[in-house]
Amino acid sequence: MSRQNILTGSPWEDKMGYCRAVRIGNIIEVSGTVAIVDGETVKKDDIYAQTHNILTRVADVLTQAGASMNDVIRTRMFTTQISRWEEIARAHGAFFGEIKPTTGIYEVSALISPDYLIEIEFTAVVSE
Repeated sequence: MSRQNILTGSPWEDKMGYCRAVRIGNIIEVSGTVAIVDGETVKKDDIYAQTHNILTRVADVLTQAGASMNDVIRTRMFTTQISRWEEIARAHGAFFGEIKPTTGIYEVSALISPDYLIEIEFTAVVSE
């Protein structure tokens, strides 16, 4: 099977040796994604806005991989503020209300920057 790496141009892709997503066959795995616009964190105190930004950006990545949010079968959400899960759920539900992938939401002690309140990973399977 061929491998398709989807890069976004982030300087971290080369520094860490990773890419935003990898597609092999009909499976797409998307790396943990945080809320960034033009190198800046999206609204440091707004977990809904950060979640929405991540979901919007990943929708674009999936398009590059020949998929869509309809193909997402699992999300993994890591947050430093689990008490704000309802705000996260509201944004997640806006994208996945009808699709309903499996999901998990986990509280972690920290993300790579204290400005990030949430990071999300995705798995998608494209119908053949």
